[in-house]
Amino acid sequence: MSIGALRLFVVWVMSGMLDGCDGSKGEPKYFTTTAEQGKIVGKVTATGTLSALVTVQVGSQVSGRLKEISVDFNSEVKRGQVIARLDPQLFEATLDQARASFMAAKAELDVAEIRALEAERQARRAKELAEKKLVSEADLDTAEATAASARAQVEAQKGRLELSKASLKQAEVNLGYTTITSPIDGMVVSRNVDIGQTVAASFQAPTLFVIAEDLRKMQVNTSVAEADIGKLSPGMRAEFRVDAYPTKKFEGKVRQIRNSPQTVQNVVTYDAVIDVQNPELELKPGMTANVTFVYAERDDVVKVPNAALRFRPPQALLARGDGGAPNNARDKADGRRTVYRLANGNLEPVVVKTGLSDGTNTELVEGPIKAGDVLVSEVTMPAEPGSRGMGSGTLRRSF
Repeated sequence: MSIGALRLFVVWVMSGMLDGCDGSKGEPKYFTTTAEQGKIVGKVTATGTLSALVTVQVGSQVSGRLKEISVDFNSEVKRGQVIARLDPQLFEATLDQARASFMAAKAELDVAEIRALEAERQARRAKELAEKKLVSEADLDTAEATAASARAQVEAQKGRLELSKASLKQAEVNLGYTTITSPIDGMVVSRNVDIGQTVAASFQAPTLFVIAEDLRKMQVNTSVAEADIGKLSPGMRAEFRVDAYPTKKFEGKVRQIRNSPQTVQNVVTYDAVIDVQNPELELKPGMTANVTFVYAERDDVVKVPNAALRFRPPQALLARGDGGAPNNARDKADGRRTVYRLANGNLEPVVVKTGLSDGTNTELVEGPIKAGDVLVSEVTMPAEPGSRGMGSGTLRRSF
């Protein structure tokens, strides 16, 4: 403790001892507030994170070395626009090989069909000669077997041709995969590769870019406590601020309240999604938003500070006959509470029914309290005469 602070503490202690030993009865010191008439807004607060409505991870279907990158961070892209290319040499060679294999298979099919036609002709000739007893039955059987074998060779070669055709198609597709295009209109928010880097797509397509769809429309994903989630509904207005622009207020509307609970350390929350317009691109993905949901508004109502609703007279004050009968039972279920009005220096307990609260003030829907009435929020009790305490008693509020 500094010397200055120590001196102040000693002075405060001595003044308290003198007040306690002067033999006077002393009076309680009241701290008051005033009932007002005006507007009150019911709010629920939460924190959330800004994100794009749609985010797409762009990867590579094939492995290879990056030869060209056409975009960078924050680049705006269109659907189908080329954003990167892999070195195509290996894939071009594979395509040439597949094309040659296809042509060879097609030629072999042509040869097999010619052989089959010749075998069929020989079989028919052998049959005619066998009917004239000019060749043996064995020669006829051999000719027919040769024709059947030739037909089978044609079918087998057709299968090889289809296989070669499929290999050619795959080679063409893989060559096309070396040209990487944007799947959506949007903006590049992440680039994870550089020119010359080798991309390996053996087990899982690597993420080369992350593209967000139109950052002029974003969303805030918020976590709302289970005690407050019932106050929210789709279409409700929401306000929020971000640390980047602490003096600027942004607005949005609740689009969705998700039913899936999130439990962290026995605290249950629910996700509420807010649609936000971002025409100036001031908001960026990942920003933390301090959100206020406006679930109700009341105009021209009598409202009192919550401190007045929390106040309860201390027992010492009640023992002196001030403050009326203690009302410790707060029937919060139907909104009935007790406030203490200060009239002619005395406490007057008043039962009221409360309504909407904004966290600082609460609406009064029933009761004799009117705008301008003075209500007690705290009290300081004097020390008993002759006591060696610190003078004043503690502030008494009920929370």
